[in-house]
Amino acid sequence: MPLHGFAVTFIRASLSTTSGVSFAIIVGVLVQEDVATVAVGMMAAQHLIAIPAAVISLMIGTMLNDCALYGLGRLAITHPRLHRWMQDKKRLPLHDWLQKRLVATVITTQFLPGMRLPVFGACGMFELPFRVFALSVIGVVVIWSPLVFTCAYFYGVYTLHWLGLWRWPVALIAVSAVTMIGRAYWTRLTQRKDE
Repeated sequence: MPLHGFAVTFIRASLSTTSGVSFAIIVGVLVQEDVATVAVGMMAAQHLIAIPAAVISLMIGTMLNDCALYGLGRLAITHPRLHRWMQDKKRLPLHDWLQKRLVATVITTQFLPGMRLPVFGACGMFELPFRVFALSVIGVVVIWSPLVFTCAYFYGVYTLHWLGLWRWPVALIAVSAVTMIGRAYWTRLTQRKDE
């Protein structure tokens, strides 16, 4: 059997089980969290995915993703040059600000698509307390993932007949627009702090 045929057979077999679907959702969240969450909600609206398994998988994937971003920051700081750069006195105010507002920062960042990598990575680079970070992530994800899933689910239900296949590109454009708005907001906010 050619490799391509084996891969297709393996993917189909994996996605025919609940555990396979859950694993695929978690991997999808690790690749692109916002797009995966919206896609899973829309697929659940078409009864392609069971709702409880979808929501639980999304929450697990999001928690793993956010903690992995923190871990990437901790790993990056082991590089001597980056470590010296982060310890520079110019960055101490940002460190102090993040440390005092860690819980609020984690909660706010969850609602700013596209900002998790730089913010959660910075939390890891500044070696902020992982326990507080992880508990904050768990607290906000329990609300965030079901909320976005529910919005995507009802979007999928109500647009199935109106837009047909066009509902997918419309959803992708909406997620991209929200991501760009979040990044623009963050850029504006950080520029104000620099002045």
